[in-house]
Amino acid sequence: MSTLTMKFGGTSVGSPDAINGVVRIVAESVQQGNRVVVVVSAMAGVTDMLVTAVREAALGNRWVYLSTAQKIRDRHIEAANLLIPPGADRNAVIAEIEALMEQHVEICNAVSMLGESTPRINDAVFSFGERLSSRVIAAAMRGHGLRAQQFDASQFVITNDHFTSAVPIWEETESRIRGQLLPLIDDGITPVITGFVGGTRSGHFTTLGRGGSDYSGAIFAAYTDSDELVIWTDVDGVMTTDPRVDKRARVLPSISYQEVGELAFYGAKVLHPKTVQPILKRGIPMRVRNTFNTAHPGTLITKVAEPINTVIKAVTSIKNVSLLTVSGQGMMGVPGIAGRTFLATAHSGTSILMISQASSEQNFCFVVPQERAQMVKQSVESEMKAEIARQDVDGVDILNDVAVVTVVGAGMRGTPGVAGRVFSTLGSQRVNVIAIAQGASECSISFVISESEREQAVLALHALALDDGEAIPI
Repeated sequence: MSTLTMKFGGTSVGSPDAINGVVRIVAESVQQGNRVVVVVSAMAGVTDMLVTAVREAALGNRWVYLSTAQKIRDRHIEAANLLIPPGADRNAVIAEIEALMEQHVEICNAVSMLGESTPRINDAVFSFGERLSSRVIAAAMRGHGLRAQQFDASQFVITNDHFTSAVPIWEETESRIRGQLLPLIDDGITPVITGFVGGTRSGHFTTLGRGGSDYSGAIFAAYTDSDELVIWTDVDGVMTTDPRVDKRARVLPSISYQEVGELAFYGAKVLHPKTVQPILKRGIPMRVRNTFNTAHPGTLITKVAEPINTVIKAVTSIKNVSLLTVSGQGMMGVPGIAGRTFLATAHSGTSILMISQASSEQNFCFVVPQERAQMVKQSVESEMKAEIARQDVDGVDILNDVAVVTVVGAGMRGTPGVAGRVFSTLGSQRVNVIAIAQGASECSISFVISESEREQAVLALHALALDDGEAIPI
C-alpha cells in the first residue's frame, strides 16, 4: 500500500466541474489501494478577492468589501449545492460557509473602523479561501463514498509569527502530523487539508507566502512518509520554457530537485521555490501533473537527474527587476562592504535574486524586484553613509527595465564549453549581457539583459534545450 500526498492548485479546484475532477482522481487512487493525503488551495481568484476586501476595508469602502464577501459566499454555496447531495452534510457545510464569511466580514468591519490592517489580520483574512474550499471538497468526496475529513492545517503546521511569510517550527509540526494525523490515515480516513495556512502556538492563523500550498503539500508528504508528492495543476508538467514565449516548449519527462529549484526560483510558475525543501532529504519523489489531462504522466522530479540528449534542459526568465550597482575606488581590499550591503538589503525586507562581482572589487551588482529597488538603495546608502562621505563608495546606481534569464541543466556540470555556447548564441542575436552569475554547482547560468531583449534571448537559448536543436529565426 502506497501513501500519496496530492496537492491541488487553485485552478484544479476553481469550479464545481474541476472539483468533480479532483474527486475522481482521489477516488480512483483510493480504489487502487493507496492512502491519499489531500492538500487544497483556495478556489481560483478567491485569495485575490480576499486581498481586495481587506484593502478596501482599510480605505473605508464598506460597500466594496461587503459585495466582495457576498460574491465569495455565493460562489461556495453554489458549489456546495452542486457537489454535495441534499441532506445533513450539505446543510452543515453551508452553515460553515455562512459562519466563516460572517467572521470575515466582522474582521473587515474592524479594519474599516481602525483605518488600517496588520500582517496578522491579513493572514486571518487570507486563510478563509482554503478554509472554505477544503470544506466543500471534503463533503463532495464524502458524497462519492470516500471517508474524507476536513482539517485546517493550523492544527498541524505550527509556525513562528512572521505573518504573511511564516516559517514552520519543524519539530512541533512533525510531532503533530505524526501524532494526530497519521493515526487517522492508518484508520482509513482521507484527510482534506488547507494548503498555504499554518498557525502560531497561540492559535493565530499564519500563511506561508503566496504559492505556499505547494510548500504545505511537501510538509505533509514529508511527515506522513509519503511515497510520492503529486502537484496537480493546470499544465502537463515542468516545461522547457514558457510556452507563451515559445510555442514549441515541451514537457520534461524528468528533472532533478536541484534543477527544478533553480527553475522555480528564476521565474517558472509551476512550483513554489521552497516546495522541495521538506522532501529533499527524505528522497521523496515529486510529480507535476495536469488535473485536466490525467492521461499525461507529467514530470517526475527526483534526487538524481536523468541524462538527456541536450546539456541544457530549460530556459526561464524574470522580468520587472532592477540591477543595483555599488561602486567606488575605496572599496578595494576593504572587508565587509558586500556583507553590509546585503544585510542592509535584508533589513529592507527584500530578497536578492542574483549577485555578480568583478575581481577588482571596485564594484559589485545585484538584482532585486523593481518595486523594491528604491527602498533597497536608500537602505544601503544609509548603511554606507560614512563611506560615501569619504568618497570610498560612490553610492548605489539603479538600472531599471532589465530581466534575468537563466539556463538550467545538471548536465552542464563538468561539460566544457556550455557557457561559451550560451553567450555565442546571445552574441549571434546581438543581445547585450550586462551581468553574469554562475554558482559552484554549475547547474545554472544566470545573466542580466535589457527587458526589451528578454523574449529574443529566451527564444534563441531555448533552441539549445530542444532535442533537435533547430535554429530559431529572429
